Amino acid sequence: MRLPNAFAVRILSSSSGKRPPCCSNGGLNSSLEILLGSKQSFSSSTNKEDFTGPLNTHASTLTTVSADSSTAELFSGDPGHRTFGNAGPILNASTSGAVSFSNHIYSLTRSNQYGEAIRVFAQMLSQGISPDCYVLPSVVKATAGLSSLKTGVQVHCLAFVNGHHSDSLLLSSLVHFYLKCDRLMEARKVFDRIPRPNVVACSALLSGYARKGCVEETKELLGEAVEMGLELNSVSWNGMIAGFNHSRHFKDSILMFRDMHSEGFKPDGTSISSVLPAVGDLEMLPCGVQIHGCVIKQGLSQDNWVVSSLVDMYGKCARPNEMSKVCEELHEMDVGACNALITGLSRTGCVEGALKRFKQFKRQGLNLNVVSWTSMIASCSQNGKDMEALELFREMQMEGLKPNSVTIPCLLPACGNIAALMHGKAVHCFSLKNWVSNDVYVGTALIDMYANCGRIQLSRRCFDSMPRRNLVSWNALLGGYAMHGKTKEALEVFNLMQKSGQEPDFISFTSVLSACSQGGLTEEGKFYFDSMSKDYGIEPRLEHYSCMVSLLGRAGRIVEAYTMVKQMPMEPDGCIWGPLLSSCRVHHNLAIGEIAARKLFELEPNNPGNYVLLSNIYASKSMWVEVNSVREMMKSKGLRKNPGCSWIEIKNKVHMLLAGDNLHPQMPEITKKLGELRVEMQKSGYLPHTDFVLQDVEEQDKEEMLCDHSEKLAVALGLLNTSRGFPLQVIKNLRICGDCHAVIKFISEFEDREIFVRDTNRFHHFKDGACSCGDLW
Repeated sequence: MRLPNAFAVRILSSSSGKRPPCCSNGGLNSSLEILLGSKQSFSSSTNKEDFTGPLNTHASTLTTVSADSSTAELFSGDPGHRTFGNAGPILNASTSGAVSFSNHIYSLTRSNQYGEAIRVFAQMLSQGISPDCYVLPSVVKATAGLSSLKTGVQVHCLAFVNGHHSDSLLLSSLVHFYLKCDRLMEARKVFDRIPRPNVVACSALLSGYARKGCVEETKELLGEAVEMGLELNSVSWNGMIAGFNHSRHFKDSILMFRDMHSEGFKPDGTSISSVLPAVGDLEMLPCGVQIHGCVIKQGLSQDNWVVSSLVDMYGKCARPNEMSKVCEELHEMDVGACNALITGLSRTGCVEGALKRFKQFKRQGLNLNVVSWTSMIASCSQNGKDMEALELFREMQMEGLKPNSVTIPCLLPACGNIAALMHGKAVHCFSLKNWVSNDVYVGTALIDMYANCGRIQLSRRCFDSMPRRNLVSWNALLGGYAMHGKTKEALEVFNLMQKSGQEPDFISFTSVLSACSQGGLTEEGKFYFDSMSKDYGIEPRLEHYSCMVSLLGRAGRIVEAYTMVKQMPMEPDGCIWGPLLSSCRVHHNLAIGEIAARKLFELEPNNPGNYVLLSNIYASKSMWVEVNSVREMMKSKGLRKNPGCSWIEIKNKVHMLLAGDNLHPQMPEITKKLGELRVEMQKSGYLPHTDFVLQDVEEQDKEEMLCDHSEKLAVALGLLNTSRGFPLQVIKNLRICGDCHAVIKFISEFEDREIFVRDTNRFHHFKDGACSCGDLW
């Protein structure tokens, strides 16, 4: 049967610059409304004429492609279309019939050659052969495989006008198509038109509802399926379990697993591997143990998917021993189980264990993939194993594996943590070379890395070059400016962020308040703190109060800061009392300092830094009895002051120096260099800030102790091993002391160096005898 001439309308020529109505969103929506908006049959003669307008347009789009055009004009916009050459001589010209076309399209669809199947279908239509209810389901499957809504709607219209509107097989295919194109409402309307719905279409729709988190609709359809006499199978239940897990309705996923068991269905590997992630996310360990028992009972202990899910579940529940035991019982480990174990151990803080296992898997010759290496790199960079992360990145490439756009953001924090600028730049070059630098997550990680390495101007350059930005990108730049004490730039970015249409979140305000604190802008900080809740509906969190306490404390308004702490709507924690105690040390406020210290001793009894700060206050007032009392308190708890440690990168190698360290091979030269600098400083009238030595010893001894501070050792090492004028970058694990601050200011001018020092509080950019912090830190 040939198609009526009424449908043989030519596509608007490409030279006209117009698009066929069927290609526009309005055309699609109007056609869907006509197709699915009413449950009336198309056979009704009274309504048939009303449908022919938009439907004819869609049908004609498919039917008027000439055989020699290869359908390029129609399907060039289809992202899934692929060119396969000639469809085959058997379809050449008029000798081909509907059966030949149908068989060929069916074969192409079975082999996932969806673009070619659509091309052959268009050729079939161009020869005037009418599609029947046997070929159309295959064509619908092809459009679903390509996720091409436009083409699928055209095929749906074509089926409609050719009278195949009630074919169950075709309508079931259309249900799958609309679900694949994320059109749940249209899928349901098509399902309602199936004369005799089958379990396959019902299962697909149930899974679609679950994936969208439509709990009530899923339950409603489940009830309807029972009323229609449909016998659901394991596939039906597995689709709902996996769907609810996907939509993060974890509890409903677990309840569906329970109902499946109650209905007499035996859970298989798919059921169990779908429900275990939900159990882990809810940290329902007893439930997970019960499912583990089911795994053993069902004989699934050697199923790699199930084992990976069990390991993941135990990892989320912080049970490393159970994770290891599950893997040890597996006869043959696969890469999925390896990745789950590494990630799980890292999540529970067992980084050494994860590294040990990773090396073991390598020795055993397991085919570790990019995910394995990326997981291990992320674990190291997130847990203070920065040098190991850099080494793993190097080894990964030596193994012939290519890092991707996920690996790079996992590695860059390691470069920033230890200020390994040259390593960071090398990774940046790698991202450019491999065309991943435009990825929003890679770009954001680069912003953060350059900021942590003291190159905030490069952070801004990366930000400005990003083709697409998200909230995290804006916050990374805001945080970088705050850390560098560039308050003006931070506030400019905050205003620009809002003008661009990006709404700030609580992290954005944390950075703004921190920037105001670093810059000493007390009134501006108070304004933004009030504006946060009044204008943006963001209730202040602990971190915002912490910034405000620090802001007021830096300004010497200790009493006001303490009043704010007492009036907080939530219970203050160590993040609140810590900045208050630090401010008391700077401004020598003994009374409030003792109150803050007592609170901290209750909240963080094993944090030696709090005891040291109180000892600082006592030492600054020469209260040596109290100093000794604090030391005895620390000794009784087995606490020791964290040793000062600094890192410096010299010629692509990162050096670590400890306070009082004598193990570095260049220590004699370092000591000599510092001695020479001290002589030059004394000539300039410098006097050592011996009040930073917290021991009751002679002044000469105090001066010698100050020379052993790790940041001074690192700077001296940099001076010895780089040429004059070369900038130095130092990272310190503690707050820089006043004496070191004064010394490095002198060195920057005397040695004509730019020196960047990042301590736990902020960045210090020393140049020409001055510091970017304005001596306020």
